[in-house]
Amino acid sequence: MSAAVARTKAGNLLYAQSGGVTSVINVSAWGVIDAAQASGKVNRIYAGRNGILGVLNEQLVDVGLESKRELAKLRHTPGGAFGSCRLKLTDPAKDSRSFQRLADVFRAHDIKYFLYNGGNDSQDTTNKIAAFCRAQGVKVNCVGIPKTVDNDLAATDCCPGFGSVAKYVATTVAETVLDVASMSKTSTKLFILEVMGRHAGWITAAGGLPFPRLGPVILALPEIAHNWDRFFKKVQDKIAKHGFCVVVASEGMVDGRGRFLSERGTKDSFAHAQLGGVAAVLAERTKAKLGVKYHWALADYMQRAARHQSSQVDVDQAERVGRAAVAYATAGKSQVMPAIIRSSDKPYRWSVKPVPLAAVANKERKLPPNYISSDGYYITAACRKYLLPLIAGEAEQPYRDGLPVHAQLKLRLARKKLKAFRT
Repeated sequence: MSAAVARTKAGNLLYAQSGGVTSVINVSAWGVIDAAQASGKVNRIYAGRNGILGVLNEQLVDVGLESKRELAKLRHTPGGAFGSCRLKLTDPAKDSRSFQRLADVFRAHDIKYFLYNGGNDSQDTTNKIAAFCRAQGVKVNCVGIPKTVDNDLAATDCCPGFGSVAKYVATTVAETVLDVASMSKTSTKLFILEVMGRHAGWITAAGGLPFPRLGPVILALPEIAHNWDRFFKKVQDKIAKHGFCVVVASEGMVDGRGRFLSERGTKDSFAHAQLGGVAAVLAERTKAKLGVKYHWALADYMQRAARHQSSQVDVDQAERVGRAAVAYATAGKSQVMPAIIRSSDKPYRWSVKPVPLAAVANKERKLPPNYISSDGYYITAACRKYLLPLIAGEAEQPYRDGLPVHAQLKLRLARKKLKAFRT
């Protein structure tokens, strides 16, 4: 059951963005801002400058000072307009300093509603902040807003941000196959595209969408332990049959002992191993074994920043969860997240409902076994059925002088009321 906080008089709302951004996280921000302004229950709207870090440092963007025209452009602006961060707060039972600081900021600025837009760790953070504030007698309703290109949040059918990345990767693979096919007779035989996905292969799986039947594409998923001999054989077979092979590889590929193929030995601020470079590892080893000419590339930030190719479904869902978060918070709900619920595949129908943050926090949803082909290198019809609705529709993107138009916010900060805090 979600925790409910007693209804309070109209107060201020604080929104913040967290973790890796997406091409549609600003659409959620727009949904929050527009819904809050129309609610009649919110006095002022603030946004944490650089996520929770900005809240700790009392760097609160006064959204009311922004141009309404520029705010509307958030609907077609990638990145995180208010800034994001990777900062994992310690357990309040071990060190409550950061949580106490957040409570102090909430009090000082009359924050009655706190909305945190992020992934697994962010939902956990929101849950902990809500519990701490309740124990301290601070009346603030805390609601998580789902976001992650990895599509690995529990309790929701999909995650805003994923559908657009899936569309980008599927399109890139379809176009790349045509390019490599045209050159394969005398040039490149192997092309490897590395995509995001630490433990879950949802993005990699999208690379199989252009080809419903077996073709030249191999999907190297993180759910399947990598075996070099089996991989070499699969690549060799594809080249023999099609004249070339295109591999979509997850950055989170692991060997038989569960070790990342591309781990650098360093960790990010969420204590996750930093990954990157699995395409190069696969390419070099395959050339040494098979002697084929190759090219490889990292989709990297491009895959999550490509707003010009966003899915309309993804845009719609991103806005809806932002609006729902405001509705929940102002109705007295706390420690919940708006989840996307699928009721039909074809036609695709979905709705939004609140789920407890405890059902989402620190949980991870991987690609289920029935979505992976028996040889471990492709997707099944069931996976295709799940994925296709999420990439549907071409989201509008205004252009000026041939280039996309993006929001340009002034990001003016509210006056500080507290002493400086050392994070």
